[in-house]
Amino acid sequence: MNPSSLALPHVAKLHAYTPGLQPTETGWIKLNTNECPYPPSPRVVQALRDEIGEGGETLRLYPNPKSTPLRRTIAQVHGLREENVCVGNGSDDILNLLVRGFCTERLAAGFTFPSYSLYPVLVAIQDGQSQVIEFDRSMALPAERIAGSSAQAFFLTSPNAPTGVAFSRAEIEAVLKSFKGLLVVDEAYAPFAKEDAIPLLARFPNLVVVRTLSKAYALAGIRVGYALAHQEIIGILDRLRDSYNVSRLSQAAAQAALSDPDYYIGIVEKVKETRDFYIEEWSEKNDWFTYPSQANFIFTEPRNARDEAGPAVAKAAYDYLYAHKVLVRYFPSHALTASFMRISVGNDDEMLVLNETLQAWRNHA
Repeated sequence: MNPSSLALPHVAKLHAYTPGLQPTETGWIKLNTNECPYPPSPRVVQALRDEIGEGGETLRLYPNPKSTPLRRTIAQVHGLREENVCVGNGSDDILNLLVRGFCTERLAAGFTFPSYSLYPVLVAIQDGQSQVIEFDRSMALPAERIAGSSAQAFFLTSPNAPTGVAFSRAEIEAVLKSFKGLLVVDEAYAPFAKEDAIPLLARFPNLVVVRTLSKAYALAGIRVGYALAHQEIIGILDRLRDSYNVSRLSQAAAQAALSDPDYYIGIVEKVKETRDFYIEEWSEKNDWFTYPSQANFIFTEPRNARDEAGPAVAKAAYDYLYAHKVLVRYFPSHALTASFMRISVGNDDEMLVLNETLQAWRNHA
């Protein structure tokens, strides 16, 4: 007997989420998974040491089951109440809970394309139904189509991944005024953007804002994310989540990070400064079409020495970078993304090597 035959039929057909490459050997410049190029606050390191203690005595004890102190801190940061916050093992955990709680084979989950490629995977795990609304190359928000969607829950990434294009609070409000389902605004990259949807929570009980500490807070390895929503929505998520879904160390690290806003303001400003420099460098000096990113990455359409663009050109640029141990992301599966590369903003040295390698490719392509 093949043991896998015992799995549910829809599970046997699943295709798992594919993250960016994670090299194990040294020497790579890693600009493919939107990690922060700078370390977390020193307070985080100290908090982890304090939590572990002299002999690791605390590690034998379960963490706070609801991450209650962390919930209070997050609520204070955003001017909300503790009952408006649910903490998860990364924002992916929160997204999973939302799909489990609101979507089935009859009650669809909606999302745009392009956007975070985890959404369809989570829906497929539920054996659920998807409604996909496609952007065109302008990346203008199709607000009327989203508002008219019959989806039970609609997931909107703002700023968008992989383009970095952000949608204004007014645009999101326009959707909320007409949409009858749950609107989940995935704000993984919001600290790098000009505005966010959090002020709308007070007026729209069908809004959920999802955040992560992986990007702006440099804690991708710690895995902490959270939802901000009406207390009844939070109550549903609490019924679905694992009993101890966030570890002691993760809770301590997140608390410490949120206690040091000035440190992170400096990091965010540095990333934005680097991002904007290279957007101008590639769009104006190289004449590459580059979206106006409000995230910590850049989505650009490379052109070779013959001024050609397209999927083959983007693949050639990606392969050249890979051969020189520079990792970026390439999304060949759709016409809207196949001629682009997504490049995470690195530190000054990393970006200099990246740019020099791209120019070498362009000169010899």
